[in-house]
Amino acid sequence: MPKRYILTGAPGGGKTALAHALRQRGYCVVEEAATDVITLHQAHGVEQPWQRPDFLEAITRVQRHRQTTPVPTTVAVQIYDRSPLCTLALARYLHRPVPPLLTEEVTRVIHEQLYQRIVFLVHPLGFITPTAVRRISYSDSLVFHRVHEAIYREHGYELVDVPPATVAERTALVEQLLTSTAR
Repeated sequence: MPKRYILTGAPGGGKTALAHALRQRGYCVVEEAATDVITLHQAHGVEQPWQRPDFLEAITRVQRHRQTTPVPTTVAVQIYDRSPLCTLALARYLHRPVPPLLTEEVTRVIHEQLYQRIVFLVHPLGFITPTAVRRISYSDSLVFHRVHEAIYREHGYELVDVPPATVAERTALVEQLLTSTAR
């Protein structure tokens, strides 16, 4: 089974760019589920899918599917662009009740120790570029960042700061830490 590492942090912080750079360096990367859920719903005419009552469950189902999809035995490390704990952070940030499916998934990944205890907390870059799926303000993204940090700490994860820097610098930092923890 590969070692699974999580990239977390607020929207617009550069997680996906970092994940793509790690993929280019040969790492197996699992894409963020929320962006794909939002994009799919928007393609079907739902302008703000995050307003739907089943939004958190939809993300959770995609995350579980991606996490349980078999990977080749040659894959030693997987990098996850977010995890169910990020979805839990989203529920808290949106002041939404945590759906049973999400509670079950968070319990499962913690109980089964599916992810490494070291989590990469990607810090905001100092600005945010709005997109069709990312409509959060920079000040709100800072609040959301703190919610992510709190959720992971509450669940006993060790956060490794990935400070604002170029994609290449962040990639080198994460890769160095991956190499040192792989031993």
